[in-house]
Amino acid sequence: MLLAFTVACTNKKSVNPLAGIGSKQPDKVLFDKAMDAMRHNRFDVARLQLQTLINTYPDSEFIARAKLAVGDSWYAEGGTAALAQAEQEYDDFITFFPNMPEAAEAQLKKANIHYQQMEKADRDYTHAMRAEDEYRKVILQFPDSKLVPEAKRKLLEVQEVLGEREFEIGRFYYLRQSYPASIARLQSLVDKYPLYSHADEALYILGQDYEGQIARLRLTPTCDVHGQPPRCATEAIKARFTEEFTKDAATAYSKILTRYPIMDRSDDAKKRLAELKQPIPRPTKAEVAQNRAEDESRHEATVSQRLMGFIKKGPDVSGAPTVGEPTLVDSEPINARDVLHGETINASKGFGKDTLGVAIVNAGTDQLPPSSAEGTPAADSPGLQPPTANAQPATPDPNELKPNVPADPNELKPTDTAGDPMPPPPPQVNEIQQGQTLTASSSSPATASADNTPATDQDISSSKKKKKKGLKKLIPF
Repeated sequence: MLLAFTVACTNKKSVNPLAGIGSKQPDKVLFDKAMDAMRHNRFDVARLQLQTLINTYPDSEFIARAKLAVGDSWYAEGGTAALAQAEQEYDDFITFFPNMPEAAEAQLKKANIHYQQMEKADRDYTHAMRAEDEYRKVILQFPDSKLVPEAKRKLLEVQEVLGEREFEIGRFYYLRQSYPASIARLQSLVDKYPLYSHADEALYILGQDYEGQIARLRLTPTCDVHGQPPRCATEAIKARFTEEFTKDAATAYSKILTRYPIMDRSDDAKKRLAELKQPIPRPTKAEVAQNRAEDESRHEATVSQRLMGFIKKGPDVSGAPTVGEPTLVDSEPINARDVLHGETINASKGFGKDTLGVAIVNAGTDQLPPSSAEGTPAADSPGLQPPTANAQPATPDPNELKPNVPADPNELKPTDTAGDPMPPPPPQVNEIQQGQTLTASSSSPATASADNTPATDQDISSSKKKKKKGLKKLIPF
């Protein structure tokens, strides 16, 4: 029994990386003693042996491994203070030995430190954000490392937690009919984390946000010839904004059918498009295969895991996919102020004297800012003020570059030594070409051999699973 207890207390995570090297040099002896102390959870003794090696033999061939092992000793010891010290040791190792293969290992362990301290999606997300940044550094700074697949897998799990947080916040605002805030959160979510397990639900609520704006606009009184009553809108303005909001809602519903055709909300999206009298798109076979591969790679939490979820600190990452590429570059964030503070339609353009508070963003964007929850813009909002009568248009800058300017026939062209025009420079190997992004939707293995033929109803229905219970219900308008 004593022998079994001794074996159970041994730290099996600490493995001597130089165990196969037969040497009786004093630096090697010190390193072996430190590794043996770590295996028996005597971390302070191990660090003493390693510091002795580093200080006594600064030119040793084991110096890099010794510095990394110091961080490993803190990492294996665990605890908030020890993990913070381990992160500092790994930072020092990457600084002093950036070109060694072990630098990728140190960077991965830095990310794992924050991964282990992640909390649930509805709690503090500081460690989740830090873990996302550190895993991205592993993939971007050490692309040839054998640790990249593990970093990608962990990054997908971290982004599942962050995506769940954004989704719950967006749904919270939707249920309280704060449509601008909900649109900002959900649009940012589907742009940043396309592999989130409930992305179809997020798109469906996004479409419901725009339909809520349509319902709110229809309840607004119609102005008469004198602009009465207050807080009214003309029929032309109502028709214009109703058309714009309908297009945005249809865009959200259509993306469910083309990007997530086998997910739970695909049938509901078809019904909403038919209700809005919008065309119903049909996904291609490649899109169905891509979504099927992502959905089959997920696994549902077992009963014991769900029960443990009530008492454990960490989040549930069972919904994270194991295929596809994680998002490595953040898209431009959207917030409620961006939604509201666009080009404002006010009394001079068809609204009553008190203005309705409906605003639109600049042309070329996909989001139209709906009105606030009360239907009235904030008085101190700079983006919702009517234009002044004496406003003068800005004078054009004479040094501004103009697009589509015809070329000057007398302009001198660069030539080579023979007098011939210089050819255009070749594209860089690592350059992102126009139309390419670093998201999973462009680099998923399912789209490598894309089959762009439209999928049949049998292809879609055979890929669908049974309707999941507990589908989130939304309030009717």
